[in-house]
Amino acid sequence: MTTLTSTTDTVTRDALAVLQPGFTGTTAPDWLLRRVGEGLSSVGLFGRNIESPEQLAALTAQLRAERDDVLVAIDEEGGDVTRLEVRHGSSFPGNLALGSVDDVALTRAVAKELGRRLADCGVNLNWAPSADVNSNPGNPVIGVRSFGADPHLVARHTAAYVEGLQAAGVAACTKHFPGHGDTAVDSHHALPRIDVDLETLHARELVPFRAAIAAGSKSVMSAHILLPALDPHRPATLSPQILTGLLREELGYDGLIVTDAVEMQAIASTYGIERGSVLAIAAGADALCVGGGLDDDSTVLRLRDALVAAVRAGELPEERLADAAARVRALASWTRRARGAVSEPGAAVQEGTAPGTGHSTGIGSDVGLIAARRAVKVTGTGEPLSGPAYVAAFTPVANIAVGDETPWGVAAELTRLLPGTETGTYSGETEAPGAGALRAAGERRIVAVVRDAHRHPWMTEALDVVLAARPDTIVVEMGVPQAGPRGALHIATHGAARVCGLAAAEAITQSSPSGA
Repeated sequence: MTTLTSTTDTVTRDALAVLQPGFTGTTAPDWLLRRVGEGLSSVGLFGRNIESPEQLAALTAQLRAERDDVLVAIDEEGGDVTRLEVRHGSSFPGNLALGSVDDVALTRAVAKELGRRLADCGVNLNWAPSADVNSNPGNPVIGVRSFGADPHLVARHTAAYVEGLQAAGVAACTKHFPGHGDTAVDSHHALPRIDVDLETLHARELVPFRAAIAAGSKSVMSAHILLPALDPHRPATLSPQILTGLLREELGYDGLIVTDAVEMQAIASTYGIERGSVLAIAAGADALCVGGGLDDDSTVLRLRDALVAAVRAGELPEERLADAAARVRALASWTRRARGAVSEPGAAVQEGTAPGTGHSTGIGSDVGLIAARRAVKVTGTGEPLSGPAYVAAFTPVANIAVGDETPWGVAAELTRLLPGTETGTYSGETEAPGAGALRAAGERRIVAVVRDAHRHPWMTEALDVVLAARPDTIVVEMGVPQAGPRGALHIATHGAARVCGLAAAEAITQSSPSGA
């Protein structure tokens, strides 16, 4: 009886160990601290949990008071996807901007400085970088989160990013295996399908993941996508052929395999989160990301109990669950050692303050702004702005990964540089957005700001109307510049981070970069 109880306790602790739940609030709730004390080894943070670096450091200290080696994970890609600076926009450009510059030393330096800031706040696992090759320009969820469309460019920058991040003592999580770049569906809403043959998969999607593995990526995140060439029945997250056969055995990866969020509809609407979680661990995953939308104790208990029941029923081998939990604990041990090993604070930073925010502008030796400036591409012969303008922001619906709470655009920076500048926001639901922008602008010169114009016909039509009436309009593309340059001046920023907006405003006004 004692042995049975001991075994049951071990299975229960292992089931808790493989979960990476989120929660609401800016302090750890009692239920979360209790589960950490019972064996929960990881916690996931989102924008809702963060108010400031000081508050975040206090939160992670609160968690570590319960367990010193707890993994504190975050989805901090920089660029469009930021949790650390969700209220003001990122101090770092995203992957597409870095890929467009194509300087691996710069990418490594950006990742190291981002990692330093995370480590200073007590975060030790970053669900980044995205190693997806953005081969489908219409992809609704990857886009600027990818380094680009060339597999080898993506590979060298993925490796550099992994090296930089982990040099700061923060574990990288390369995603979304085996590659989410050729999808036309967002897996937050449905199950994407990629119909490519094995030769294409190896020549394109897998190239960056091989580079990440060679660079020592401590974890890899699976994608909720169906690849019939590998497994015609189950998405990658639930596929033994993909997670164990391809990633573990063929590619030789021995680190932690983390799932993308199990509550995403690609899994939840087809399998349910409990069944999906059991199948994922059985397939070879080691940790279950959950909590972007499910963030309470009942969810943790449901998933814990589902895993324990599957072991008892013989559906999930106890050895597989134990192996998964051991990999989680091994990564936790690495991060604890890495914290002590990192003696240098990272790249030296001399920062100014963004007006009204109290946050770094990046001006000075900030590698993030330096990278954003280098990523800006200016096309055309039109005159730069010399006086107040009207900024027409043509705004698409943000995908869930990016979120709609993070500000973007150039209006704030242009208003600072050119007082009197005004702005208006237009969406696909706005009646005649182009005509509306013209009326609101009056005699002022128009700066039309778009994001992935090639994916939004209404946006292209609005630009047509504005440019026909006002050919001196400046167009700023803050997404993938697939549609080509338009306007008297065309500014491609390769991302919508705050520093990208600042770099664009400098280019539009031809102002001298402060401290550069």
